[in-house]
Amino acid sequence: MTDVLRRGRASLAFGFLVQGVAFALLVTRIPAVQDRYGVSDALLPVFLAAVPVLAGVGSVTTERLVRRVPASRVLRWSQPVVLLALLGVGAGEQLAGLAVALAVFGLAVGALDASMNMLGVSLQRAYGRSIMLSFHAAYSLGGIAGASLAWVGAHWQWALWVSYLPVVLVLTPAVLVGSRWYVDGEGGGHDGGGEADVPVTEAAGKAGGAGGAVTSKLLLPLCVVMTVAYIGDSTVSNWSAKYLQDVLGSSEQSATVPYNVYMVTTLLGRTLGDFGVRRFGAVVVVRAGALSAAAGFAVVAGAPGEWVGMLGFTLLGLGLCVLVPQTFAAAGRRAFAQGGPGASDAAVARLNVFNYVGFLIGSPLVGALGDAWSYRGAMLVPMVLVLVTSVYARSFAPEPDRYGGGHERPHTADVGRGSNGL
Repeated sequence: MTDVLRRGRASLAFGFLVQGVAFALLVTRIPAVQDRYGVSDALLPVFLAAVPVLAGVGSVTTERLVRRVPASRVLRWSQPVVLLALLGVGAGEQLAGLAVALAVFGLAVGALDASMNMLGVSLQRAYGRSIMLSFHAAYSLGGIAGASLAWVGAHWQWALWVSYLPVVLVLTPAVLVGSRWYVDGEGGGHDGGGEADVPVTEAAGKAGGAGGAVTSKLLLPLCVVMTVAYIGDSTVSNWSAKYLQDVLGSSEQSATVPYNVYMVTTLLGRTLGDFGVRRFGAVVVVRAGALSAAAGFAVVAGAPGEWVGMLGFTLLGLGLCVLVPQTFAAAGRRAFAQGGPGASDAAVARLNVFNYVGFLIGSPLVGALGDAWSYRGAMLVPMVLVLVTSVYARSFAPEPDRYGGGHERPHTADVGRGSNGL
């Protein structure tokens, strides 16, 4: 069983890494996509907004789908679809083709994100300790690799399909092979044919009924945290370069540094984050992350020059990086205590929708405030929102009396705080 879990963890981490590569290759080459298809500046936001909207649809659909088929099977087939859709974006010629490719990409990404995090939550429960941050660290590493590959393609002025084709040809068979070792439920694995070779629990077989037990009250504080985390993340990814160049007076070359620093510190924070959760508990780690992110926004807003601004974005990376993985873990843990594995999967799928809600809100919010007020003032809004997550930190505490066996064990720092208090 230990070998099953280890193989499952390694294969799922690779799946997260591949997803990071694919997403970075798309978002970092948006200007090239726009030029290839002749998309106007007015139409581009419509195309970009359609991807997270359809991803939300894919996530909701996955919630229903996993009541009938294992989450590992959804992940096994959605990941190649994402990669092929990425290639479709790079290889098409007509605007209608771009629309179809982005629609497929969005729907598949929603299913992929939801099923990946379902498997991550169930693996953490089987391990009995925090490992969720390590999966998201793999995603961050994939994002850095994808952005680097995109830079190479842009530097050598390769056509999009030339940049994307080798990646798709290598990663598609790799993820199909790796999916042989995905683990479902409380340790149910897969053989080469995709059927469980370790029986899942009886509760997992009743996923449909359990999924309906997830209540809005249970998830509400975690949905707020998820939304705010992605508002902060989209603020950095969309506005850091413009902020440094237009507000802090940096050069165009220096303006590219903050996002790279943000990605590296995100990787560092997630790599070390699981140790922090095991040592201090999820409540302390989430609260510290929220305070660090808020401090980062405050430093960025008040920065007198580019170097102080870069320090602010560094604090942002270290703070925001822990919020999303811990929010998925807390949702799965609380729902599992209420209704079993099926409830956990349903909670993860519903929570995942707010990933895209935050992405849709963040960039337009900062842009509108920057134009109407000032970009320094605009940075204070996500700062206040991130501080709200510290109020909800207690929602990340386990319920000690409900854990045993292979379930994630509560840290002593969290015992007695309860998971329902705000």
